[in-house]
Amino acid sequence: MEPADIEAIERATIAAVSPQTVEELPEGWLLPFDSGTVSRAKTALPLRHLAPGPGLVERIEARYHARGLPPAFRLPDAPCFDAMREALAHRGYGACKATVTQIGHAQAMGALAADAPAEVDAAPDAGWESVFLGPGFDPVDGASRVRALSRASGTLFASVREDGRTVAAGAIAFGHGWASVHGMRTEQAARGHGLAGRVLAGLAQAALARGVERVFLQVEAGNAPALSLYRRAGFSPAWRYAYWLPA
Repeated sequence: MEPADIEAIERATIAAVSPQTVEELPEGWLLPFDSGTVSRAKTALPLRHLAPGPGLVERIEARYHARGLPPAFRLPDAPCFDAMREALAHRGYGACKATVTQIGHAQAMGALAADAPAEVDAAPDAGWESVFLGPGFDPVDGASRVRALSRASGTLFASVREDGRTVAAGAIAFGHGWASVHGMRTEQAARGHGLAGRVLAGLAQAALARGVERVFLQVEAGNAPALSLYRRAGFSPAWRYAYWLPA
């Protein structure tokens, strides 16, 4: 991807997950600080895929320690970060949660279930929140994600409702020329009926209504059902990354 698009996506990601505080280093790194469970809201990340300079790991560690938080890094799987990965491993960090940043277009995303899109609201209601707290989901993590997405400015919230009850949910944020999909959830008992496609279709319509065509999302590399869904919705991989956390 073009360097400007990489930076735009990373800035839009941080805005969407709304960490409590963010610092920016002159070297082109964002340092989000947050006490919640959303990894993207509390891990240092590069805005450009360029080799970092000497001493950067130590300075980032110091900034997190100064706030009483454990340092953590989100590193793209690009060769320019090989030396940094080696340095982190030497300092006792380990890689986890391989994730794929994917890009797509709202038109293709909306075609997945154009005849029955989810309803989209300007604020999350109790039903939307309940999907994150139901059986099969970690309630602490779910509550943290609800708070983070609800804090972000301008985010819209999609709900699929059946018999007055919300059974699938998602959110879309806007910034830096992109729309971004977050918080895709379907109740365990309602899976396998195309509800996630309806959520994507509703979010796509919301993006197109605002004149935004380019969409991105992040999905764990091992989440086969989600990867299949996003492939059908026209998404393709842009880059992979992993989280580097202290052992």
